[in-house]
Amino acid sequence: MSEIILEMRNISKNFPGVKALDDVSFAVRRGEIHALVGENGAGKSTLMKILSGVYPHGEYEGDIVYEGKVKAFRGITDSEREGIIIIHQELALVPLLSIAENIFLGKECAKHGIIDWQETNRRTHELLDRVGLSERPETKVMHLGLGKQQLVEIAKALSREVRLLILDEPTSSLNEKDSDALLELLREFRARGISSILISHKLNEVSKVADTITVLRDGRAVSTLDCSAGPVPEDRVIRDMVGRSLTDRYPPREPRIGDTVFEVKNWTVLHPIDQDRKVVDNVSFHLRRGEVLGIAGLMGAGRTELAMSLFGRSYGRYAGGEAFIDNKKVDLSTVPAAINAGVAYATEDRKSYGLVLDQTIRRNVPLANLEGISNSGVIDRHREGEVAEEYRRRINIKTPTIEQAAVNLSGGNQQKVVLSKWLFSDPDILILDEPTRGIDVGAKFEIYTIIRDLAASGKSIIVISSEMPELLGTTDRLYVMNKGRFVGELPTSEATQEKIMSVIIKAGG
Repeated sequence: MSEIILEMRNISKNFPGVKALDDVSFAVRRGEIHALVGENGAGKSTLMKILSGVYPHGEYEGDIVYEGKVKAFRGITDSEREGIIIIHQELALVPLLSIAENIFLGKECAKHGIIDWQETNRRTHELLDRVGLSERPETKVMHLGLGKQQLVEIAKALSREVRLLILDEPTSSLNEKDSDALLELLREFRARGISSILISHKLNEVSKVADTITVLRDGRAVSTLDCSAGPVPEDRVIRDMVGRSLTDRYPPREPRIGDTVFEVKNWTVLHPIDQDRKVVDNVSFHLRRGEVLGIAGLMGAGRTELAMSLFGRSYGRYAGGEAFIDNKKVDLSTVPAAINAGVAYATEDRKSYGLVLDQTIRRNVPLANLEGISNSGVIDRHREGEVAEEYRRRINIKTPTIEQAAVNLSGGNQQKVVLSKWLFSDPDILILDEPTRGIDVGAKFEIYTIIRDLAASGKSIIVISSEMPELLGTTDRLYVMNKGRFVGELPTSEATQEKIMSVIIKAGG
């Protein structure tokens, strides 16, 4: 496995006001799994966008040497022609098209300009078999879970005769079972001689499969670690990533919990299309002042559906239930009503629902409280800038200016902008849905610190997370959700991952 398939030599890339990559070099061997890790903003995705042609030759300095030859990719088509396929964190599938149509989109199996559906379906069957997916080729992608959609993306890559597969945070939205299946698939690819570059913040997964780890920090490659003798200790990787040791993954806190501030009774929500199906089924719970309450459960348990339905009935069809704040019944029937009642919801999908990506930090931060920067209904641009700058410093958004577009920020900094937006609305109850999805350990610690400080100030917080260690490290009390119902409640001090899974299994999960 010593033959080099890829070298990136002395790569540098500048954006306005930011040096994203500074003289980065690294090499990938044929048939290896090469992990690329680093904090948000370290330059990982930028480096891969250069390799795949998203940033074409001429927009960066340095050389891409692939299969022994210097390449000058002008776009993704050029890199795909060479067998370099990138699968982005946000999947590039068309939900209303079938699996087969998605796999061969743009490269249709056709004769005389007419699609040969028999050949298309035959080849799709072969590709799905290779990735271990038993779905029919005619199945629409919208009917697949995230784990299966990820496998469709990989089948699509195989249809292009991939030799070097780049996966950007491939397990960030997957449950543990689907994540393990995907990692096993990478091992199978390695056995077939296919090279993979794995970008991931989940260091436990990196240690399971990586042959080599390259660590980026502040746009530079600071270390390359050989895993052939066994997994590299996580503490070593973290030290290289953040420039210091993180002795504790979660900030210490001393809870000061008061009386019940938010209570939900018999909350029921129907699926938006299949209205015979309850996605939230008669859920009741309470939240106390200064408390961090966790909601645990497997993918599809109904956690996000519950959160979105409480926030202005943003999901599904309301079918019953009441909500109380400070023992008074409140109207949560619309998003403005929920905000006025003091409820805020930070979505799990920050790119689609949390931010206006092509707008600046200046414009995004005040969005949930425009009255706070207005005079007689007219936006005060000076005040807008003051607010954005205040939160840039307070939340430590790493950017030189509030005029930076949200789309150009790293995932961790985008998440901080989302939090800033809701903090400026001054909510009493803040619902955080997967608040650290796709961000690194350093940025996670900063988010956890924000959660701790908000609770200490008397805010009440609900945290939904698929990472059980995160729930165990940040919350005071846990509800366990399964199939739309709350099936267990326990103090976090008494909870373990095994206890949580046991509750789910007993409930029929």
